[in-house]
Amino acid sequence: MANTKSALKQIRKNNLKRLQNKFFLKSTKTAIKKLKLESKKKKVLNAFPKISSMIDKLVKKKIIHKNKSNRIKSKLVKLINIIT
Repeated sequence: MANTKSALKQIRKNNLKRLQNKFFLKSTKTAIKKLKLESKKKKVLNAFPKISSMIDKLVKKKIIHKNKSNRIKSKLVKLINIIT
């Protein structure tokens, strides 16, 4: 267990940040799954920029790696091209 006040505060901050990161990642994954299940062309084309932005925000916050984000977006573009 932590011995100092600052160490206890750091533990609290880390737990809060972990929960926030988990929320952002989970909401992005859910949005991606919904996009994959969508079959209407117009909805897919409207949703892709928002999801792409969410993925970029995850990279900026260092929740996921840049290469992983590029891989995810590439797969989504391929999926969109099949649907349209």
